[in-house]
Amino acid sequence: MASTALCLSWALAAQAQQTGAEPDTGSGTQDTFRLPDILIFGAARDERALLDTPNAASVVGEEAIRRRQPSTYADMLDDVPGVTIEGGPRGVSQEVNIRGFQDEQVVLRFDGGRQNFNLAHRGRFFTDPMILKQVEVLRGGASTLFGSGALGGVVFVDTKDARDVIEPGKTVGGEVSLGYNSNGNEWKYGATSAVQQGAFDALIFLAGRDRGSDLEDGGGNDIVDSEIDSENYLLKFGFEPTDGLRLEASYQRYEDAGVTPPNTNVQGTPTTRVNRDLTHEQFRVGLDWKPAGNDLIDLKALFYYNDTAVREDRIFDGRFDTTDFETRGFEITNISEFDIGVPVAFAYGFEMFEDKQVGTRNGAARAQTPDAEQQFYAAFAQADFNVSPVLTLTAGLRYDVIDTNPEGGFSSRSDEEFSPKLALSWRPTENTQVFASASRSFRAASLTEMFPQGVHFIAGPGFPLGGPGAPFFTGVNEFLPTPNLSPETADQIEIGVRHQMTSVLRPGDRLDLSGNIYYAQVDDFIDAVVTFIDPATTAFNPITGRLEVSGSTTSRNIDAELYGLEASADYDAGTWFGRASLTIPRGDGRNGAGKLGSIPQDRLVLTGGVRPAPEWELGARATFLRELDEGDLPDGTLAVDGAEIFDIFANWQPQRGALEGTVISAAIDNVFDQNYRVHPNGLNNPGVTARFAISRRF
Repeated sequence: MASTALCLSWALAAQAQQTGAEPDTGSGTQDTFRLPDILIFGAARDERALLDTPNAASVVGEEAIRRRQPSTYADMLDDVPGVTIEGGPRGVSQEVNIRGFQDEQVVLRFDGGRQNFNLAHRGRFFTDPMILKQVEVLRGGASTLFGSGALGGVVFVDTKDARDVIEPGKTVGGEVSLGYNSNGNEWKYGATSAVQQGAFDALIFLAGRDRGSDLEDGGGNDIVDSEIDSENYLLKFGFEPTDGLRLEASYQRYEDAGVTPPNTNVQGTPTTRVNRDLTHEQFRVGLDWKPAGNDLIDLKALFYYNDTAVREDRIFDGRFDTTDFETRGFEITNISEFDIGVPVAFAYGFEMFEDKQVGTRNGAARAQTPDAEQQFYAAFAQADFNVSPVLTLTAGLRYDVIDTNPEGGFSSRSDEEFSPKLALSWRPTENTQVFASASRSFRAASLTEMFPQGVHFIAGPGFPLGGPGAPFFTGVNEFLPTPNLSPETADQIEIGVRHQMTSVLRPGDRLDLSGNIYYAQVDDFIDAVVTFIDPATTAFNPITGRLEVSGSTTSRNIDAELYGLEASADYDAGTWFGRASLTIPRGDGRNGAGKLGSIPQDRLVLTGGVRPAPEWELGARATFLRELDEGDLPDGTLAVDGAEIFDIFANWQPQRGALEGTVISAAIDNVFDQNYRVHPNGLNNPGVTARFAISRRF
């Protein structure tokens, strides 16, 4: 334990990153400035300072998003420790990986509502980064408050409302944006308008991305079928009849369309390409009530409904697949503060949601995506006990019941899970925190993991086995259902430290250091297994002259362990800045299960720059990725080369005159055109890309 403490004290890393800070130049001098405090929601379903949060967490704020003008969530989150955005460069199949937990092992919440859609390789992010106010990443087990899927953590994506767009003292406001990316000849545009009249406010947003050609990787090769366009719309209304009470309703729609393989994270073939149309809609109604002077009521209620529809028309033979996935949910949470000899903040609530999927092929039921429903019912409670002015004990418990009701001859099933948590936060000084936590998290097996049947893919129309003159084979790989797949459970421990220092090198500067180590023991880890050639099922067909072989795709439960270290340092002196983040993840199967294919590469990201004037920011970023050889990966997995990627960027934000409220951003990503792949993606990343964007608030 002494060596652990020494390591933590030296590394000091748990990502307290908030890159949206701006110098305060109101006095006309840069002698002193103040960076805003970082606030976290996910630790206890409340808003609190990062130094009071006993979890590894990161926040990317509105100003950071606006300056960087990201095209994808990978652009926005690729320097957050522990986080990798999977799904490849096409940009329409983005999924999050935290510490090697991926896909549905991480909870996504958009404006509070769960996003549970995860049809394989079709993506989970359906909100354009232009309208985002903040992205918060809570790393580590979080099922006590956020339920099934929070093994790796939770990603909270919050969109702007009218108050974020309208300047103080005004009743209307807006923002327009236009950008261009050279790689893929992509134009992106967005417009936001907001109004506030008395107790009412409203916002409307629209954005689009039009890609004129396929992307190219660093080797100059086309990333075939990456010419995909998208559009996004958001309507949001708010009503505050009294102080402390807000009602809000919103509707969001996302669409993308283009020719792509069904699995957008691999290279397609002429026989697999489809015309894809995906539409995602979200309806949401929420209530926040916190009456002044009443410490017992801080109430939040939310109803949400998501509908994701995928239409895929295969070009080769006209096969037409449809998938509809619906999620409807309701939750209510209250936080009461009282004193029982020590101050207590008690968060408690109820949550229920239902997932429903329907799939067809040429108008008939599709075995690969069988009709099924899954309902979740949960009650949870978590209390913070302020044992002393410097020590806080957190204890929580959640109980979930999961009912699964498939069609197609499968039996219904019911599961139940308990998710406890215990954490300590110690503040030895005002600017230092040491925290430790132990928790159990779970994820119920998804509908697409338990019940798929039928053909997964076909290799063909045939290729030779052996040398010249050898017979050809056609391979058929079929899904095998696993209706008795057990829920995953993860027992996790984490130790971390944070420290803030001011006036380190000059008056008013700030250095944030943070670090954590973690260990997760996972029982019944759900592992996808794809086999192709099964010698027992190989036969020669004399009519076709081919060897006809079969294989399977199925899911299994194995035991696993994931562990690692995350670290970050963030320095800002107004006229110059620097940041560093380090991710060292590891993971293995237990009891002879072998290596895990979901563990990302080690990654070090270094960012630095100067602000020669208050309006200007010039900088560079270097990303270093560790090589993965065959010994690091499951059998049969391709090795991944290490890579060094360099980017440069510049921002100009006039603070007075006719251009006040404008941000002009320019960048060159992958300056040296490095040809590389980020594991566990199946495609290379884009090569050198010049980006330009301008946005204007009014």
